[in-house]
Amino acid sequence: MRGATGSLGWRQWYHPSMRLMGYVLTGGRSTRMGKDKALLPFRGRTLVECVAQVVKEAAGSVTLVGPLERYSSLGLPVIEDRYPGCGPLGGIHAALEHSAAELTLITACDMPYLTVDFLKWIAANAECEEADAVLPCGPSGRPEPLCSIYRRTCLSPITSALFSHRFKVTDALAGLRITLLPLTGLSPLVNANTPQDWTEVNHG
Repeated sequence: MRGATGSLGWRQWYHPSMRLMGYVLTGGRSTRMGKDKALLPFRGRTLVECVAQVVKEAAGSVTLVGPLERYSSLGLPVIEDRYPGCGPLGGIHAALEHSAAELTLITACDMPYLTVDFLKWIAANAECEEADAVLPCGPSGRPEPLCSIYRRTCLSPITSALFSHRFKVTDALAGLRITLLPLTGLSPLVNANTPQDWTEVNHG
């Protein structure tokens, strides 16, 4: 993995001509939250609807990845995992298999602080770089694969990882060309996993 070159000021990186499709992963059992995170009320809608709106504005389209019977009432396109029960990697696979674009933006549904500019910055880096995947990472250096851009070249190795029961996303990407985008703060990448997290989101 290598770091992105150039400025770390993500607001400076917007590029208007992207060949991109966007997806939001809704799956997961939300065991720490105790209820479906995607359907939590947020800013007059559900959390997943708010995240989906940001993704759509950044990528030009948005599709949810998750159980059709649970999310079809939201009025958004929904596709299901081909390989359910495999964690986020199964959702990433479903998105890449469905996407008709060279670049696919994939985010989790539990990131209330995502912004259009931030996602466009990631997408602009993906267009400029020759990497198979572009992943932002916070001050700790830990990459966030659930707010990232993937090229179509990732589909085959991710499929092989699923068949080999290797479900950790970063393990599935091993050997690919990865660009890391260092951030000085965590705000866009913060996710809400617990009731305490959710309280902080709503009172922060």
